[in-house]
Amino acid sequence: MEILSPMGGSIWKIEVSEGDTVAVGDVVVILESMKMEIPIEATEAGIVKEIKVAEGDFVQEEAVVILIGD
Repeated sequence: MEILSPMGGSIWKIEVSEGDTVAVGDVVVILESMKMEIPIEATEAGIVKEIKVAEGDFVQEEAVVILIGD
């Protein structure tokens, strides 16, 4: 399952690590856009398989930021 950025912006903080278990609604990344902090939440429960971004990276809208699996 892919977690996507809802808009373009900078990755301000990554709240999880690879191997962590997340539940629906857990904040996995905080995006900074237009001087606002936007939490990106897990939309599915599972294990963080891969973090596709680093803090400070700029991402486009709908960029994959985290991969979650079983």
